[in-house]
Amino acid sequence: MIRKFLTVVLVAVHVTVFAQQGGNVLTVQKIMRDPKWIGTSPSNTRWSWDGKILFFNWNPEGNMSDSVYYVTLNNLTPQKASVQMRRNTALDGDITYNNARTGFISTRGGDLYYTDVKSGRERRLTKTVDAESNVSFINNDSRIAFSRSQNMYAFDLATGFTEQLTNFVRGAAPAERRDNLNTQEKWLRDDQLREFEVLRQRKEKRDSAEAISKRMREKDLRSIYIDDRLMTSLTVSPDARFVTYRLTKRAANAKNTIVPNYVTETGYTEDIPSRTKVGAPGSTSEFFIFDVVADTVIKLQVDQLPGIKDAPDYAVADTSRKKAARGVTVYGPYWNNAGTHAVVDIRSDDNKDRWIMKLDAATAKLSLLDRQRDEAWVAGPGISPFAGGSNRWIDDNSYWYQSEATGYSHLYSINVVTGAKNQITSGNYEVKQVRLSNDRKSFYITTNQVHPGEQHFYKVNVNGGALQKLTTLTGAHDVRISPDEKNLAIRYSYSTKPWELYLQENKPGAKLVQVTNKAQSAEFASINWMDPQVVTFAARDGAQVYARLYKPANPHPTKPAVIFVHGAGYLQNAHKYWSTYFREYMFHNLLAQQGYTVLDIDYRGSEGYGRDWRTGIYRHMGGKDLSDHVDGAKYLVEQHGVDAKRIGIYGGSYGGFITLMAMFTEPGVFAAGAALRSVTDWAHYNHGYTSNILNEPFNDTLAYRKSSPIYYADGLQGALLMCHGMVDENVHFQDIVRLTQRLIELGKENWELAVYPVEDHGFVEPSSWTDEYRRILKLFETNLKK
Repeated sequence: MIRKFLTVVLVAVHVTVFAQQGGNVLTVQKIMRDPKWIGTSPSNTRWSWDGKILFFNWNPEGNMSDSVYYVTLNNLTPQKASVQMRRNTALDGDITYNNARTGFISTRGGDLYYTDVKSGRERRLTKTVDAESNVSFINNDSRIAFSRSQNMYAFDLATGFTEQLTNFVRGAAPAERRDNLNTQEKWLRDDQLREFEVLRQRKEKRDSAEAISKRMREKDLRSIYIDDRLMTSLTVSPDARFVTYRLTKRAANAKNTIVPNYVTETGYTEDIPSRTKVGAPGSTSEFFIFDVVADTVIKLQVDQLPGIKDAPDYAVADTSRKKAARGVTVYGPYWNNAGTHAVVDIRSDDNKDRWIMKLDAATAKLSLLDRQRDEAWVAGPGISPFAGGSNRWIDDNSYWYQSEATGYSHLYSINVVTGAKNQITSGNYEVKQVRLSNDRKSFYITTNQVHPGEQHFYKVNVNGGALQKLTTLTGAHDVRISPDEKNLAIRYSYSTKPWELYLQENKPGAKLVQVTNKAQSAEFASINWMDPQVVTFAARDGAQVYARLYKPANPHPTKPAVIFVHGAGYLQNAHKYWSTYFREYMFHNLLAQQGYTVLDIDYRGSEGYGRDWRTGIYRHMGGKDLSDHVDGAKYLVEQHGVDAKRIGIYGGSYGGFITLMAMFTEPGVFAAGAALRSVTDWAHYNHGYTSNILNEPFNDTLAYRKSSPIYYADGLQGALLMCHGMVDENVHFQDIVRLTQRLIELGKENWELAVYPVEDHGFVEPSSWTDEYRRILKLFETNLKK
């Protein structure tokens, strides 16, 4: 009992370790408590349609949740917006302009409103129970098209006349009447009609009545039966001739997982329905064109796509694979203003191809404009089919898009008539966000051209040329340009400074005016937070790896170090602005004050460094992404005097996965590791993320075997801490349970598991965060400072 009591006392001493900074005591409890201790940053900035009011979410009073605030160009003092003000103000991002930008449609409460830009006069168009949405201007801006209850309608702005354009019907089409009589039965029927006048007359009257009834039904629309499929991407051409749509059928035999919830209000264990696992049968979709004039429905034939039967390189040697057409999903179409050209964006289900195709809606013929093929997977900034919105035409012949053709995501345009392509931006940097100017002569773009860890706002001519830089401060700028393009609303942050809101005229070198100043509480601001260096070191293959370095002012005599592994895989954290990992940032300050050197690496697979870096983990997670951390450990030893035997590693989600791979496959490199909410077997993760990188378990077994920690658990040597939420709907608790059983069967002793019964993937309770990081700190204090 005495020994047990002393152990408890020693543990208590470890977990209350603190750092003295600027006169304040920084503890684990303080770091992990409610983020409002830091302060409050504005978010979700949006302009009113006339550019006179700027709304944003904010919480300067420390309430349970954010409220909507606003400032005007004449009064920059933030004020809380009333419910009525929010309800009655049309916001720039939620409205649809006509081609001339003389009027726009907004939706509020599911109803439609038309506003004349010159007068500002608003006119309500609908008041219905069913919501209207999916608005576009058609017929030279004289009518608007909108969807209601999965059908398309057209409203004439001059007359107020509403016309239904489609009649989609759920369920199967009724069986047509068929003459199923055999030869004998047909002879008997015909003989009856020949012999009996009354039967002939009755049949003639019946047939005549049906014909007249059919002619009288002028309002009849073609009934398009969609069975039990989900309809999406309902679009009307600018001349109202074509309605296009996508029908998706869910897989009937895809098994969903469940997540048991043990701590419930009822006292009973409750099951949370969850996702499928990678490789499960997926949904299939088909794309259709309804020609309103011809009254015909055509299914788009995707077998006309060039390379539709191409197998990925890893599977070419597999002679058992049939050269079948791959499944695809069609996005769009995106029509030019004149309605003369349409473009569709098509993605293959195996993630290897993106086709940008010109669509002839009358014939459903496709013509290739651009094919992006990646033997890893097609992705990158701006390459999502939803990026950039629907305003994709510079003029009626020039369509813009982004591509990683050069190895970095850049901006391109293509003439859909001649096929001529033009690269608008170029260089070893990424174009993050794009907006076409109102006059369609320029693009406003956000890039990391200055440094991979900075984000600035630029203006560039649609034909290319020099970028005009509009922001200046070191860090990141999240910019919303006003509807009239005269002003910029800028959320800005630096490594040590959380996001604040500023206003600036849309001119190079214009003065930046601060609007909010509550991102740091007085207590938080009084602490002398470290400004981590963004450094580079050479990986074993010669690549330059970016990282954040926290150097202790007074290194501990044992020279320990900790390497942090960010989550998500495709995410950037070695940058010069406020991190989404703010708790970890503060924890690294604490570690540095306790004498640790801390390194935070943007390993292979991270965001911000181009295509080759993004796909460097293809078919082997735990390959280059892990060796970058091993090389980081070597860098700490050789360049910063760290003891090679006193290096720890930790991270959550993907970072937990890397931690496990490090502890299992790199003996002697890491003395201790904390794996949080970790993927332990990629065959048990979701399809959308995993199939991009590792393909499917039954098609690429080797990739999953090489990449899953559970197969390497027998290599554990150092001290391992595992932490996992029991109601994790992303990386299921089952993952860590399976690995735990494996460690038990292997007879491993130097590990422990901490479970959090009420936590999902991202913890929300301060007590859970505190408990987790107390354990991490204890792990490092115990094993790296002996």
